[in-house]
Amino acid sequence: MNVADFDYDLPPRFIAQTPLERRDASRLMRLDRETGAVSHHTFADIETMLEPNDVLVLNDSRVIPARLKARKAETGGAAEILLLKRIDDRRWQALVGGRNIRRGTRLELTGGDISCLIVEDLARAQRLVEFDRALDGKTLTALGEMPLPPYISAALADDERYQTVYSKVEGSAAAPTAGLHFTPELLTKLRQKGIKLATCTLHIGLDTFQPVRAELVLEHKIHSEYARLDENNARVINEAKGAGGRIIAVGTTSARTLETAGSLSDGGSQQTVAAFEANTDLFITPGHKWRAVDAMISNFHLPRSTLLMMLSAFAGREKLLRAYEAAKETGYRFYSFGDAMFVC
Repeated sequence: MNVADFDYDLPPRFIAQTPLERRDASRLMRLDRETGAVSHHTFADIETMLEPNDVLVLNDSRVIPARLKARKAETGGAAEILLLKRIDDRRWQALVGGRNIRRGTRLELTGGDISCLIVEDLARAQRLVEFDRALDGKTLTALGEMPLPPYISAALADDERYQTVYSKVEGSAAAPTAGLHFTPELLTKLRQKGIKLATCTLHIGLDTFQPVRAELVLEHKIHSEYARLDENNARVINEAKGAGGRIIAVGTTSARTLETAGSLSDGGSQQTVAAFEANTDLFITPGHKWRAVDAMISNFHLPRSTLLMMLSAFAGREKLLRAYEAAKETGYRFYSFGDAMFVC
């Protein structure tokens, strides 16, 4: 497969710069993956599309304020650190911006008495950095800024709007954006209808949103992300599947976690997914054999991205791209703060 097969044109005017005042007021396109038929709704209508015993699987990862202003200790030159993945208490994989910053450079964080050393140069401006002490949540909240994607230029009035209402486990460098549409009231309505909620955790790195630069899909080296599905949530999913319910991934991150859990299942009739905790490098492209996911809620994704490839694997590339064209024709908002799609 050529990466160019997953390209499409998106003028900047379609990219949502700010979230809507009410989360569940965003638009929702329903895409029938068998026929390719689309219909148009608001996100609150998702309640009418789900049935008792269906399970919504939510990624409860929480975005950390991972953007840190810094200066070079020797010269005072400006620098910026974007934390991507915690390696241990003091070491992080990070994107580091600034002139002539390489292994051996020491940086001092602005607004605090913490410094770090660049200990290894990694690919594409990424660095392994080691801080002189651990960065806890309180420190990051005091010194860091929310790492909005580069295609969003507007300032965010409330950082919580880049968090899902059910976020809990800190560790992501970007939000699981399909979940941004849910409100506490909508989740309550779904529970009252008999729809089950399960959670998983996948900490998102910014590589998720980067265009694939290789010419062939299989030449792309997929990133690895920490993921977890515990025993209790695996049991909820397996019992619902056994009772004829659908497993609905809220976002590509939940889908990636579920399909990883499906690949670890023993294949027994009562086990669709297996509990696990590990880094996953599962790369889902057309031809993937889906083991766990029956339907998916997703935002509209970047051209040439691994997320678009995953949705193409689920819905079919031609059907998905036709739906994207229909979304443009009818004024949908794209990307992180944009509208949603229910693929079923």
